[in-house]
Amino acid sequence: MYVFSTEWVKYQCNIVDARSLTLLSKKQQTKKEKMKERRDRWINKISSIKLAKEQQVAQAKRAAMPVVGDMRPLADALPELCQLIPSTTKTPRKASRKNRVPVKKKPEPTDFSLMKPAQKRKLLESETSRFSEAVKNLAHSKTNPLAAIGEYLRKRLKQEEEQGPS
Repeated sequence: MYVFSTEWVKYQCNIVDARSLTLLSKKQQTKKEKMKERRDRWINKISSIKLAKEQQVAQAKRAAMPVVGDMRPLADALPELCQLIPSTTKTPRKASRKNRVPVKKKPEPTDFSLMKPAQKRKLLESETSRFSEAVKNLAHSKTNPLAAIGEYLRKRLKQEEEQGPS
């Protein structure tokens, strides 16, 4: 036969009472109630996922939307850049341009198809002026037009060679 102390018996009773209290506090739910609770949790989960997706789509639309409308009021409301940046030494623009190192420009393309429209126009204007000058020279020397054209071309080639190396 086992002999238990009174303290040990009280301790065991307290444990059993605590367990029974927790079981009793959890109300016995019917199968319908459990299914309803489970369905509610499932619907909440789906709705939260759907809401997050809608928020993502709305944010993407806002990011993709270009700024439209009149920007003039905004430009008027913003301060000028010179007001925002305090400058201790005010140098005129011409002085700062004189101190700059000249930027090397890319050579202009010689192929007509690679030229920009402005370059094409400039080239055509210069060529038409040269042609009109050559025609005037031909008018002065009516004796031998082919010799005059050859002479003009030789002068032109010499001019381009002198300009080229420098």
